[in-house]
Amino acid sequence: MLVTRLARVTLCTAILGTAAHANAQNSASATVTANVQQPITVTKNNDLSFGQVFPGLNNSVAVTASGAAAFAVQGQNSANINLTFTLPTSIANGSNTLPLANWVALYNTTNSSASGTSFTPSSSATSATLSSTGFLYVFLGATAQPSVSQVAGTYTGTATMTVVYF
Repeated sequence: MLVTRLARVTLCTAILGTAAHANAQNSASATVTANVQQPITVTKNNDLSFGQVFPGLNNSVAVTASGAAAFAVQGQNSANINLTFTLPTSIANGSNTLPLANWVALYNTTNSSASGTSFTPSSSATSATLSSTGFLYVFLGATAQPSVSQVAGTYTGTATMTVVYF
């Protein structure tokens, strides 16, 4: 009987000691916040147009030319961004293709191709910073390289610029 009482006392002490210990624990909470910034928007302002192209004569469109592609980027003021491009190696007219080469680009925080930062557009990221008002302008040019037997017609393709924050 003494052993049974001792076992009960020990068991009660163990249970009460555990309960008292569990009740003594403390906790804390943290507030979780996020400040979502303005999303990036990209607008095409102008298509890349080579105009009239003659067989056997390369035709280049400089970033400063009226035929250059032009994009406007708008986002969070002074934010860092990356520009990447998917550029065609040729444009098509049915099964006929017209090779393109020598892609060039320029970005500027003002809507002017007269000055800015020149770069070679590619699928590798080019870093830039939006202006203090959240804008960046990008101008894109290339060279059409028709063969001497290039088939006449209208050739088209797509050049894509992708912009992300980093």
